[in-house]
Amino acid sequence: MGSNDARPRILLLGEIAHAQRSWEALSELGELVQPNSKNRAEFLQECRDGKLDGVVAAYRTFASAKITGLIDEELVNVLPKSLKYLSHCGAGYDSVDVHACSARSPPIHVSNVPTAVDDATADVTMFLIIGALRNFNTGMQALREGKWIGKPAPALGHDPEGKVLGILGMGGIGRNLKKKAEAFGMKVVYHNRRPLSDELSGGAQYVTFDELLSTSDVLSLNLPLNKNTRHIIGKPEFAKMKDGVVVVNSARGPVMDEAALVEALDSGKVLSAGLDVFEEEPKVHPGLIRNPNVMLVPHMGTYTVETMAAMEEWAIANVRLGLETGKLKSPVPEQDKLK
Repeated sequence: MGSNDARPRILLLGEIAHAQRSWEALSELGELVQPNSKNRAEFLQECRDGKLDGVVAAYRTFASAKITGLIDEELVNVLPKSLKYLSHCGAGYDSVDVHACSARSPPIHVSNVPTAVDDATADVTMFLIIGALRNFNTGMQALREGKWIGKPAPALGHDPEGKVLGILGMGGIGRNLKKKAEAFGMKVVYHNRRPLSDELSGGAQYVTFDELLSTSDVLSLNLPLNKNTRHIIGKPEFAKMKDGVVVVNSARGPVMDEAALVEALDSGKVLSAGLDVFEEEPKVHPGLIRNPNVMLVPHMGTYTVETMAAMEEWAIANVRLGLETGKLKSPVPEQDKLK
């Protein structure tokens, strides 16, 4: 047995695409390892067989779920007891059961990348808002089919100027979106679990959930997915909205009932929609695909070189800080009081 066997092990779940140098630099703190598994059943067995014993910190990407599946209670219970830190490379961490991680003895400290995604996600949201308001998708589709603008021509779109943008979830992405929307002349109102300080809200008006639904010309969903927000927008909520509302979702697919959205689009209640996320990715509701008034983007909200690189660097920093100091750069809020 070599002396290096006592070094902590650092597990990579997924791939490092941009911050390779920072990842490799972690080798000064421990042994860098990857699973041999190709699917969840194999990964569970690898954990049970003790192949990953000694892993103190793990870095995971959104795509690594293809190997591990969800980080749920079943998986948490077989992960090596040595594991203290789980660094998730993303802002939304609904694929990690934080409660199960906290309840384990010893607990697993979970971190995410809360702000590195703000700009890119707000950009794609603004793209969807403009595209859906202006009804661009119909014309773009006709053009690719060799029909120029189409016969009959699509319905005229709408200018963003003067329209009320309702933001549901005024976190970092929502606040970033507010500034961008105001540059287009939109008036911003928002609803959160609690009102923000004047400084954070930047003058946006706080309204109740029902007011948000009834007054928004454009509704943008920018809230995390959890048990309280699943299907927060469904049939009863669409009924409270203005006729001809535009709905945009760049958060997580399941915060909205997709079947109810299709129904609202078909009835004309919702004029158009812009979606970057879907309930059962990569599956998309056929009612959305057949509707030319829907802008569809395949979950590309953070799909830029700059943002992906910044996210990787941030997540690697969480691993490094955990190993060096026992503190994380950005622990998830649910674990604020976890020692």
